[in-house]
Amino acid sequence: MKILIKGGRVIDPATGRDERADVAVAAGRIVAIGAAPAGFDAARVIDASGCIVAPGLVDLAARLREPGHEHEGMLESELNAAAAGGVTSLVCPPDTDPALDEPGLVDMLKFRARKLSLCRLFPLGALTRGLKGEAITEMAELTESGCVGFSQAEVPIQDTLVLQRALQYAATYGYTVWLRPQDGWLGKGVAASGAVATRLGLSGVPVAAETIALHTIFELMRVTGARVHLCRLSSAAGVELLRRAKAEGLKVTADVSINSLHLTDVDIGYFNPAMRLNPPLRQQADRAALRAALADGTIDALVSDHTPVEPDAKTLPFGEAEPGATGLELLLSLTLKWGEDSGLSLADTLARITSRPVAVLGEALGSLAESAGRLAEGGVADLCVFDPAAIWQVEPAGLRSQGKHTPFDFATSGTALPGRVRATVVAGTVAYLA
Repeated sequence: MKILIKGGRVIDPATGRDERADVAVAAGRIVAIGAAPAGFDAARVIDASGCIVAPGLVDLAARLREPGHEHEGMLESELNAAAAGGVTSLVCPPDTDPALDEPGLVDMLKFRARKLSLCRLFPLGALTRGLKGEAITEMAELTESGCVGFSQAEVPIQDTLVLQRALQYAATYGYTVWLRPQDGWLGKGVAASGAVATRLGLSGVPVAAETIALHTIFELMRVTGARVHLCRLSSAAGVELLRRAKAEGLKVTADVSINSLHLTDVDIGYFNPAMRLNPPLRQQADRAALRAALADGTIDALVSDHTPVEPDAKTLPFGEAEPGATGLELLLSLTLKWGEDSGLSLADTLARITSRPVAVLGEALGSLAESAGRLAEGGVADLCVFDPAAIWQVEPAGLRSQGKHTPFDFATSGTALPGRVRATVVAGTVAYLA
């Protein structure tokens, strides 16, 4: 289908483009930015007056809950949420049921996502069989099926020898290992250690749970030469260790969750289960360090950490509630809010959810590596059209995700968010139109 997006302000963080122009799309590609080619007859015209036309958003952490947890989220509902949030590419962790440790499971998931044509799906394969931390998976076979990296999701590997061997395997073939740094023994609490957890009588997760894991990961990286992506850093001390590792030249990248970027442990209030998250919300100094690290490039990308949770699993006492929150439809707005607070330009702000996540994925994207996360003539037509002046209130019932729980529910947070997606185009197909 030929599509003409008219009259928008085209911003491409990867190239520095910032101009008012039309964008012509045909056969899944951007054929022109500016004047449409002679004889271009659009079957569909999208009026982008007053809107930003940007690359489609790339989210490096979104659970789709299928297979195995369909009561919390279906592939169709969650990819619809992605499209409504302007997300055109997302990475899903392997903690499904069964875990993504067999090529057949990966093939099935990717096939179903392609049929829906709502969002590009890039699965992470399980680093160990069944995520049990005992035997490493056949990474080469999983890569052939479409896995872009390997992860333990929320399950730490207790046996350091297994982790070392997994990193050696990955380094041999140039694969990236995605790890959330958390010590398996110290990380069993339900809130961040500190005054709030003590006052509420909640079991704590100390910062040391993150820093001990980081020290282990960095030592093994030095030994193996592996490339590692750190998922959802949560502490100022963790940021400092990451900064040193990058200065040393280790092949490491990192992301941070929208929740850790905007919230602190104080927001738990009187045991609000919507604030039961992994990683747990930490103190204001940690949040400030995370925000600054994302701004200066120490942290590479911002993620939604989308984790839909069924109602019954959230209507429990705080310590028993299932951790997680919906985030795909909030990613753009919360990124814009952070950018405004940090005094960044719109292009710099959008880079954290477009071009920089693509740089993290790198060659794992295959043929998409050169044009994903950017706007270029001849490149893939993955676009997000949004109104930066729109202010909206998050009402869970109006979210497309099957998971309705979010810390940013206007009824409880009182916070209105900037920016509203008006259209999402994936591979030249309109996946969402407001």
